[in-house]
Amino acid sequence: MIIKNRVYGLLGISAKARRIAYGADSCLEEMKNKKIYLLIVAEDASQKTIKNYRFYAEKYQVPFLVWGKMEEISQSIGKRNKAIIGIKDINLSNEIQKIINGGEIIG
Repeated sequence: MIIKNRVYGLLGISAKARRIAYGADSCLEEMKNKKIYLLIVAEDASQKTIKNYRFYAEKYQVPFLVWGKMEEISQSIGKRNKAIIGIKDINLSNEIQKIINGGEIIG
């Protein structure tokens, strides 16, 4: 629970700093432009969404995590029904990965 709260807090900070992209189209566009350092898809997103965005993350060489619930992620960034978010700040991206992966950064 503490880990989730820390990550949701960092997502909130990222949102306030306007260092996130959210939603399918926005995240895809930002990945193409090499502006996303971490892509997070909610665990309760559809399997098709998870599969598609795992593919895009690999294609654009962006670390990818399936983590959290859509409602909690959306609430942490002050939006509704957002299953896909991209972190556009390298330091916040690294910190979130460290917390979720127990100290290790992907990629």
